[in-house]
Amino acid sequence: MSGTKGLPPMRPTGWFQVAWSADLPTGQVKSLHYFGTDLVAFRRGDGTVAVLDAHCQHLGAHLGGGCVVGDDIQCPFHGWTWNGEGRNTSIPYQDRPNKARRVRAWPVAEQDEGIFIWHDPQGRPPRWELPDVRARLGAHIADRTYAPVGPEERSLHAGIRVHPQVIAENAVDPHHFRFVHQTPISPTVLHEESDGARWQAKVGFGRRWSDGVDRPDDHDNTIQIMWSGIGTSWNGELLGRGEDARARIIAICATPVDDRHSDIFATYWIEEREEDDHAERLAQAKAALLQDIAIWHDQIYLEPPGLATSEAAGFRRLRRWAASFYDVAD
Repeated sequence: MSGTKGLPPMRPTGWFQVAWSADLPTGQVKSLHYFGTDLVAFRRGDGTVAVLDAHCQHLGAHLGGGCVVGDDIQCPFHGWTWNGEGRNTSIPYQDRPNKARRVRAWPVAEQDEGIFIWHDPQGRPPRWELPDVRARLGAHIADRTYAPVGPEERSLHAGIRVHPQVIAENAVDPHHFRFVHQTPISPTVLHEESDGARWQAKVGFGRRWSDGVDRPDDHDNTIQIMWSGIGTSWNGELLGRGEDARARIIAICATPVDDRHSDIFATYWIEEREEDDHAERLAQAKAALLQDIAIWHDQIYLEPPGLATSEAAGFRRLRRWAASFYDVAD
């Protein structure tokens, strides 16, 4: 992304994935690095997850080498313990904690197999909650049975040279499907709406949707794309027609690592049917993201871009929506 013009700052406000739930069993500690900051995540004895800045406020040791004691994390250097709110709870060789020092604590949400933190450049509390994904994607997605999410259904693409907003702009870019994903024709954006932090669109594939008419009860060969801020997204896909249609949900969540790179967390829920080859359907689901990453990694950001007439309105609407997640001072 070097040499780009008008690239938004890599410090947007919103929810961002930093791990999967399976990465952090009870009592375990995980070192992280996002938004240019060393972090530490730990799962407390009560099962909840806390994320703190990584360095102990005693003498600056990295808490990632420590351990969980009850609901607190213990520093490996001198044994000071800190709770999930970043307060010192004990000093082993003193009869009272240090109430003056705090470790920054990050708001945490855990759902849909993922662990998310709230990032705001000014340290303000969360402006919205993560959505009820399946309900928002629709009954045609929510009412299906999906295979459990195991290690093969989770893919981390680390250190990709891409801004999360560039990924979000795929939601209004139907024409790339022909050239990146080799669809016979460009899909049609049938419906799109934004509601505060949420952007949602329904996209139809194939000539039966080329008239651009959204038939609300018809979901064959469609994708429901939903963004919650520009860090978290889910696609609810129904591929095929009638009883032969198969569903899948794909979460694509991009989290800034520093001023140039993001980690992309991809999670796959594949409809479970005895007659299907799960491994093959999973491989097909994964292929599209790899094709996109090959473009994103070397793409530059242009503001304004040179847009064709048919795509200009969608890109402009999405960029106006995305602007609400940046501080003007950045």
